Amino acid sequence: MNNNKISCPICSEEFSSTVIENHVTKCLFLNESASKESSAPFKNESPARKYIKLSNAKTKTTDMGLIKGRNSLMESSTINTDNQMPETSCNSNIGKENKPQFKNCHIPLAERMRPTTFSGYVGQSHILGPSTVLYQLLNKSEVPNIILWGPPGCGKTSLANVIAHMCKSKSNCKMRYVKLSAAMAGVNEVKEVATIASNELKFNRRTVVFMDEIHRFNKAQQDVFLPLVESGTITLIGATTENPSFSLNSALLSRCRVIVLEKLNIPNLVSILNRAVSSLEGMVHSSNEKLKDTEQVPKFIIDRPTIEWLAGTSDGDARIALGGLELAVQCKIPGDEEFSQNGPILITLDDIKESLKKTHMLYDKKGEQHYDMISALHKSVRASDENASLYWLTRMMLGGEDPVYIARRLVRMACEDIGLEDPKALEIAVHTMHGCKMIGMPECDVLLAQCTTYLARAPKSRLMEDALRAAQRVVAEYKGPQPGVPLHLRNAPTKLMKNLGYSKGYNMKHKDESGLHYLPEELKNINFFGYHGSYMT
Repeated sequence: MNNNKISCPICSEEFSSTVIENHVTKCLFLNESASKESSAPFKNESPARKYIKLSNAKTKTTDMGLIKGRNSLMESSTINTDNQMPETSCNSNIGKENKPQFKNCHIPLAERMRPTTFSGYVGQSHILGPSTVLYQLLNKSEVPNIILWGPPGCGKTSLANVIAHMCKSKSNCKMRYVKLSAAMAGVNEVKEVATIASNELKFNRRTVVFMDEIHRFNKAQQDVFLPLVESGTITLIGATTENPSFSLNSALLSRCRVIVLEKLNIPNLVSILNRAVSSLEGMVHSSNEKLKDTEQVPKFIIDRPTIEWLAGTSDGDARIALGGLELAVQCKIPGDEEFSQNGPILITLDDIKESLKKTHMLYDKKGEQHYDMISALHKSVRASDENASLYWLTRMMLGGEDPVYIARRLVRMACEDIGLEDPKALEIAVHTMHGCKMIGMPECDVLLAQCTTYLARAPKSRLMEDALRAAQRVVAEYKGPQPGVPLHLRNAPTKLMKNLGYSKGYNMKHKDESGLHYLPEELKNINFFGYHGSYMT
């Protein structure tokens, strides 16, 4: 190979560096087509490994660094570049936002309904509005390092899917898109992608890596992304349902921008469900409207109040809403012959309720929801709002929270916010905790409700909490060594100690009559119960 020409790793012919990339792509395609009949030995191997074996069979003297670089040309089109699915009868409709077919399709409706453009993306206007920074960057094909944080079904993966299609469709966007999931992939897979991405950079082609469920990597595993993101080898898009402050490496967070996605509201879910009904060849109908003549008879009809009920009961989770709709339609849609005889099927509210046996409720007993709701309960009790207190308690119990944990926090509230104003509150809270340990859920729900209501109604006093904190500050902020115990307060079990003055002059009278002081001399006039920041009051 001379200075101006590069040898093709497929056919070994030499070409100019300006045309070698186009030639390798064409040459690779031709060889791949010719080798389909003999591809049986590679059935369980990845396309990348097939290509390496094929290249080595043709030329053993090929530079392996160049093979890895060209290897990415094929891999970029095979590793989930646009959420590709296994070939099924509905595969031709994947990624189309108009009408993915329902019949004989085994891909979940929620996956088929993923948008591919910003116009098809529903919700999250606070981060994707026309004037937002993220929208303007993505519109210019500039993908920043971001962490998408939000509850399940709010559109994190769908947003990544839009970015994937943007990387593929725009001719001026020289980016590869690789989708991984921390639930299945490990550090080795990330390193393999990084190796290919490093070679792609030599051809001025960037790599965008979407890591779903990134919180499933522990903080040591997350370190693999640090040098790759910092050097620009890859652009990272992470998705997580857990608070990044707790679940992600702080060094990684400093290199990425956290984008907070919110629960979808009811109008958002209604819009998504309407599109899904249309994609399934159905029709949304209002009871006060007349059916309009259409060229194609719908397979099913569902009324608008049913759609709104489904949207309202899904707790902002589009996946739950679409899953409920899909299950109801699958149960009711007949075969082609029966359909042609009987016409469209009516899907009622009862059919949807049957597909969702109970209202979906988001609650994570180990995540941010756990801490947010117990905080809301504590602050509602402190404010003497018994209705809000009972509401948050009910949310936690229905979410499956440990009743003993709630009872322990109620014991704390009884001391911190009620204290000496009503000492009986502490007694009730402790008895409630023991009762929860003895009988458990669901029987102990009334115990928790009674204790919560009592604490909310009880008179409030933070005297003990404030006095304790004042004493802690005085001890922590005291300059110099801590003062010793006054001699008259010390124990004197031996004759030597008595001769030294230990316990001399001590009496058991009230402080106003004893003539003694019980604090060190330096602090004898301090009053923690009226403490405002100085040692003396």
